Amino acid sequence: MSGWNIFKKKTTKADFVEAFLLKNQKAIPAIRTLDQLEFTVFDTETTGLVVKDDYILSFGGIKIKHAAIQIETAIELYPNSPQSGGKTAPIHGLVLRENQIPIREFAAQTLSYFGNSILVGHHLGFDLEMVQKACKPFGLENIPNPMIDTMTLAIRLELGPHANRTQVKPEDYGLDSLCKRYQILTEDRHTAAGDAFLTAQLFLKLLKLAEQKGIKNFSQLIR
Repeated sequence: MSGWNIFKKKTTKADFVEAFLLKNQKAIPAIRTLDQLEFTVFDTETTGLVVKDDYILSFGGIKIKHAAIQIETAIELYPNSPQSGGKTAPIHGLVLRENQIPIREFAAQTLSYFGNSILVGHHLGFDLEMVQKACKPFGLENIPNPMIDTMTLAIRLELGPHANRTQVKPEDYGLDSLCKRYQILTEDRHTAAGDAFLTAQLFLKLLKLAEQKGIKNFSQLIR
């Protein structure tokens, strides 16, 4: 064991990080029904697709409660970034951004918004890593919330829980393909808020399909 670890400085947790972690200490009851669960659907637009090198340009989110999208909860945040959106601007168009906020304020608002809800996203892993990167300077190592990736859920529901992922065509389970399959209009695509809203609509369709397949509560949904 290296002696250097003794002197390694630990990042002090900001008050908002402590409050977030405290809120997530209480587990969601396994038997809670789907319509009793609270979900936060979110998406990010970034300067690129390499977590260690790139930054969040915009964050969009919307909540689902009582099995319905809560329009009044929709948010879009624009954190300060040391990079512009040059590489990815042809996709999301974010070159000049108004209403930018300091990264500390972004981290505090985002974690408060997440609360102890279940986090939902399409290709969730990347967006989650980007948010964790933004929050790490303030003492957050990992986001503890339960999580659901709509791509993974769609594969599970359509092909079965033991589907061979190596035989799944990724393009068949992209957000555009799934929205087309579930008859969701893809307006406002490739904005964080727009993609979060599309993902929320898709997720509600998948929840209905899940219920038809006998998935009735939190433990059955999250496994």
